[in-house]
Amino acid sequence: MAWEFYGRNQELERLDEVLDRGRWAFVKISGRRRIGKTALIRETLGRRPERKSFYVQIPDSEPAGVLAAVHGFMETFELDKKRPGSLLDFAQLIRELAEEGYIIVLDEFQYFHRKTLGEFPSFLQAVVDGCQARSNEVPGCLIVLGAIHAEMTALLEDQRAPLFNRLTDRVELGHLDIGSVMEILRAHGKGTPEELLFYWSLFEGVPKFYRDCYEQEVLGKERQALLRRMFFESSSPLRNEAENWFLHELRGRYNMVLQFIAENPGSTNGDIEARLRVLDSGQAKQVGGYLAVLTGNYRMVERRLPIFAKPNSRSGRYYIADNFLRSWLTALAKPVASVQFRPMDDLIAQADERLKTAEGFSLERLAAALYEERSRKGLRGFALTERIDGYWDKGGVELDLVALNEDEGVIRFGSCKRDPEQHTRGELEKYDGHIDRFLNEKVKYKAWSKERTSITVRHTDGSKQAAEDAGYLAEDLVSLTNGL
Repeated sequence: MAWEFYGRNQELERLDEVLDRGRWAFVKISGRRRIGKTALIRETLGRRPERKSFYVQIPDSEPAGVLAAVHGFMETFELDKKRPGSLLDFAQLIRELAEEGYIIVLDEFQYFHRKTLGEFPSFLQAVVDGCQARSNEVPGCLIVLGAIHAEMTALLEDQRAPLFNRLTDRVELGHLDIGSVMEILRAHGKGTPEELLFYWSLFEGVPKFYRDCYEQEVLGKERQALLRRMFFESSSPLRNEAENWFLHELRGRYNMVLQFIAENPGSTNGDIEARLRVLDSGQAKQVGGYLAVLTGNYRMVERRLPIFAKPNSRSGRYYIADNFLRSWLTALAKPVASVQFRPMDDLIAQADERLKTAEGFSLERLAAALYEERSRKGLRGFALTERIDGYWDKGGVELDLVALNEDEGVIRFGSCKRDPEQHTRGELEKYDGHIDRFLNEKVKYKAWSKERTSITVRHTDGSKQAAEDAGYLAEDLVSLTNGL
């Protein structure tokens, strides 16, 4: 089956609305690298063959390099215009094209935050202001795409920036929803719960990675065959992905912090400080600053709080925000780097085992995401009134998932384990102790209807019976993906 464009219906509808206005628009499309920003634009433009368009991918370069790229794309798009000789000329070209009704797309726009290109935002400000002042007379639009959150924000959202408050529309591109991932796996793989957990843990909702696997003819193949082709061979397309598109932005900084959090999901600030004190006492003093940069500027790390906690709570735990980066750091980076020194089959098997270990944590996130997606789409299941999350406290209470339906006064507690055989009656009764201690602390919910569920990849007859005997629902990725 041929590859298609999957998901993104809301984003496509949003861009259709913008383009249907028939007047000037300045649009920002942002999202992590490889998330599908360019593919979204390609699909949008493909639906409108009657509209003239001009696309430029901005290089991380000096002005001369940017202008050379512009000239190259002008040739590609057969644009019969005078070649710009300066960044000011480039800005004026954008104005001219907008007045002629072009859809102008500047990809990797964040590179204009570089000092050597610092003049361009001011030049573009004059163009944008002029087009906005005559918006009904300017039928074209400018769309800028960017991956680095901090730099896009500095260019477009900072009050001191020349382009501040000039955007007419924003589109934030996140991961494909799980329904779209399932559509891909059912079309090109097996669509089994085990396959979903493997792919989602490794690639989450990044469409580029799934397409890469499709093009290499390993999408839906056995796990180790996919790992071999995508990561371990000399021509593997994802062999250098993390280094080229994630870690190179850090230029070697924060590596120890990232590695520790990847290997110890749910680390506290104190945990990270203690580890760095052993490795490098000088860096331990800077943990707070490192975490601020990794969570705010790069969004590589997320700070999660237990459900009901206030934003300034000191009970936050840190996790790698991106599944692919976490899988790379915990399971793939070292085996891939050792290919020249050890048998490849052994290294692939080692990486696969490490990925399986990481999938235990991924299951919690996947189950929470499935609860939210089913509730959002109105599918049969638990109707959420707020985000599902875990709960923990200093007293040792650990709950994998807590779901609330405020409207009906129902609270559901979920225990997540990758291996169904770990859902024994004894283990579930131990989990009841955590639930009871939670309810003693959160007295409000004692009067609510209380539900308990055991969640795994695929329940066995034995694990279903154990859940029933303990008074738990038996949910798995079979039931949670039903209807998606």
